[in-house]
Amino acid sequence: MDRRDFLKQSCIACMAMGAGMLIGSLSSCATVPVYKTAVNANKVMVPESLFAQTDFQVIQPQHLFYNIALRKESNGSYTALLLRCTHADNQLMSIGNGFKCNLHGSTFDKEGEVTQGPAERPLTKYKTEIVSGNIVIHLS
Repeated sequence: MDRRDFLKQSCIACMAMGAGMLIGSLSSCATVPVYKTAVNANKVMVPESLFAQTDFQVIQPQHLFYNIALRKESNGSYTALLLRCTHADNQLMSIGNGFKCNLHGSTFDKEGEVTQGPAERPLTKYKTEIVSGNIVIHLS
């Protein structure tokens, strides 16, 4: 194989691998539903009807930097986790059955517990309650 063919084949292989990684990362981003809402008196209200077809929702509170993962439990209660990495305060992404920080690679399970460092502390968990068909997330 001459130098020209080697370079050509190497470039094609690199482009194919890069395209595969890009498509994989985009597909994982597109599957998580996001609900945008306001914050009033340190509370976020989310309609229970959002969970008619799913048991997981990402909540994007207006004027807050970090999203909140809201999951419906089998007993009908809800768990709310702040999607902020406890290692470097970076926004987390939802991945499969947990969350990942793209900055340094920390991962957390769906309960917010660390599954891979460098993070050492679990995610912040917020109290939730159901009031008149709405899930209320208490931010303080």
